[in-house]
Amino acid sequence: MEALPLVGLIAASAAVAGAARRTPVPAPLLLVAVGLVASYVPGVPDYHLDPHIVLPLLLPPLLHTAALDSSYLDLRANIRPVALLSVGYVLFATLAVGYLAYLFVPDLPLTAALVLGAIVAPPDAVAATAIARRLGLPNRITTILQGESLVNDATAITAFKVALAAAVGEGASWAGGLGEFALASLGGIGVGLVLMIPIHWLRTHLREALLQNTLSLLIPFIAYAAAEQVHASGVLAVVVVALYLGHHSSQVDFATRLQEEAVWKMVSFILESVVFALIGLQLAIVVGELGEYGIGEALWYAAGVFVTVVVVRFVWVYPATFLPRALSRRIREREPGTNWKAPLIVGWAGMRGVVSLAIAFSIPLTVADGEAFPARNLVLFLTFTTVIGTLVVQGLSLPALIRALKLPGRDTYAETLAEAQAQSEASTAAERRLEELLADEHNALPQPLADRLRTVLERRRNSVWERLGTVNEVTGESADDTYRRLAREMIAAERDVFVELRNRRRIDDEMMRTLLRRLDLEEAAAYREEA
Repeated sequence: MEALPLVGLIAASAAVAGAARRTPVPAPLLLVAVGLVASYVPGVPDYHLDPHIVLPLLLPPLLHTAALDSSYLDLRANIRPVALLSVGYVLFATLAVGYLAYLFVPDLPLTAALVLGAIVAPPDAVAATAIARRLGLPNRITTILQGESLVNDATAITAFKVALAAAVGEGASWAGGLGEFALASLGGIGVGLVLMIPIHWLRTHLREALLQNTLSLLIPFIAYAAAEQVHASGVLAVVVVALYLGHHSSQVDFATRLQEEAVWKMVSFILESVVFALIGLQLAIVVGELGEYGIGEALWYAAGVFVTVVVVRFVWVYPATFLPRALSRRIREREPGTNWKAPLIVGWAGMRGVVSLAIAFSIPLTVADGEAFPARNLVLFLTFTTVIGTLVVQGLSLPALIRALKLPGRDTYAETLAEAQAQSEASTAAERRLEELLADEHNALPQPLADRLRTVLERRRNSVWERLGTVNEVTGESADDTYRRLAREMIAAERDVFVELRNRRRIDDEMMRTLLRRLDLEEAAAYREEA
């Protein structure tokens, strides 16, 4: 792809994603809609989705940032439902959707239908996390959806390879399929386990934040490429490494954490925006390649496959939720109780995305004997319509469904109370340490400076408690909100003075940047407390 169309795609995607923040429509859905329209606008370049770009270059950083934001402890606590969805459901959907498509679509061979089943089986990591963040789902449901989306691509890609081998005539057996699945899953986990400790050691021993963040950007590609080199799952390797690094992020230098968070937010925003725009932009390409199938006939098959995908997910989710509880007292005692509402949300939140499209575009044009791959163009079309259907139908209706079910949201009061208690314990420990240090003559400080350290601790201890207190009747702010607002106003006043002094040549640009950086760090700290 030439540079100008690529820059145009990134700029337009970012603009649409930014505009979506001013609308009630989630950014992924608006990006897809704009892409659908733009695919038929004259002059718009042909953005053909290349699986050799999406899988090794776009998927690893997206999985990496999603895993970094996930909680290893929460995932471990919900390992059973996550495994049932990310492995069990994907394999079930591959077989069920594939076989039903074989029965429903005339002249579609069973092997090609199973390829289709594997392609549309995994809900998308990007779609799941993007919409879950926007909706504010209960913590456990969000954890289960995120955990599923982190792992299911590995299962689906392996199932696709097995089904594809049978479809192109390379031969595939149950034993061979199980062996390939074991190699991909265990190998991917193994590569991740081998890499995570030395990578973390390197991150903690590099002294420059710039080098540490350069390494951070390379990590997902290193893990993915290393695993794929030994025919293991690059997806699982990326997830394992990212979960470990995220769990131990407190051991990394503070400057690295600040820069890394900003860098990955930018990377995630750009890639997510481009990915959803690319989905919509495939419409003209997919329709144009339908070949002998009429659009009306293809749409009829697409509706059948879409309904099948939606129904099959519910057929798996409800028994997988309630049967283990009915059969095992240990599961009932260990896991929180649930009702029919949570599985309904999990079942309806199975949006498909760019990974399914990338896998579909990787289907070869011919089989082993040189003949054309059976119904390849139709499989591409059915994949595209399933992705669009789940994103639009399920994505648009999910917020209304959550509101109608009146699911309990996050308990902000309880979270703030827990935060305040944690901060109080930490501040008490810091206060004890401060007094120990000040008692040493090597750490002697003038009394005003020592008092300033104590004031900072007291301020940190009280700030969270103040959020639980009364609010200003005039402004509606808590005392802590007012404090931060006034602090930002003071910082803004200082910043204006520094700029004015630079403009009057009383200080040079280098000194101004140094002074502004100090203010930026203070304002960033205030912003993070507010967020």
